[in-house]
Amino acid sequence: MSARQVRDIEYELLPGSERKTTDIVIERSGKVTVRPPVGYTPEQVDAVVESKRMWIYRNLAEWRDLNATAVVREWVNGESFLYLGRSYRLSLGADQNADLKLKEGRFCLNRELIDKGGETAARKAFETFYIKKGLERIKGRIEYYAPKVGVKPSGVAVKELGYRWASCTKDGKLGFHWKCMMAPPKIIDYMVVHELCHLHHRNHSDAFWNEVDKVMPDYRERKQWLKKHGAGLNL
Repeated sequence: MSARQVRDIEYELLPGSERKTTDIVIERSGKVTVRPPVGYTPEQVDAVVESKRMWIYRNLAEWRDLNATAVVREWVNGESFLYLGRSYRLSLGADQNADLKLKEGRFCLNRELIDKGGETAARKAFETFYIKKGLERIKGRIEYYAPKVGVKPSGVAVKELGYRWASCTKDGKLGFHWKCMMAPPKIIDYMVVHELCHLHHRNHSDAFWNEVDKVMPDYRERKQWLKKHGAGLNL
């Protein structure tokens, strides 16, 4: 990978693919990544980026608008936190046998955790909760969807993935961001199907989206929901 710039557009040049067209993506971080066909020179890629300049401007503007709605949550009684698409109020208590638990429609967080470790400790408790619950749910959804897609992943993990919702390694291991567990179940299912289909196609070609469509005909609606609301799935 290498960083390049065309006029005022900075982008990350990725290794070439077997596709015949150049794939330009605005990542969740707002970074522009470009994956050209194998054999393209950097200068040829620059020319493609220049030809798509207005498209890139429009999509970057849309990204900025969407991320302007990002939520900043406070660690106080009554604050709302998401789980499986639903909002739950935070309740700070003492003498809990767990740092965090979902009980009677509330997220109950041990007050001593914040007193001793501050926001970092509180955030870690939520991450641990989402990872544990996420592994249980996502494994189940993979078991359901993998036969439909016709693949068998070699492993699955729920972890911190930075600005990516999910990942698929060359050896067939799937990874999902713990923030996925804030999304509604049908959106989590879309992420699962998306990554399973990458076991067939390691790109976002028409062939890839055709695989997704076979299993999930309404994937466009789910994809659009994630694009619109993804910034709010945060701590």
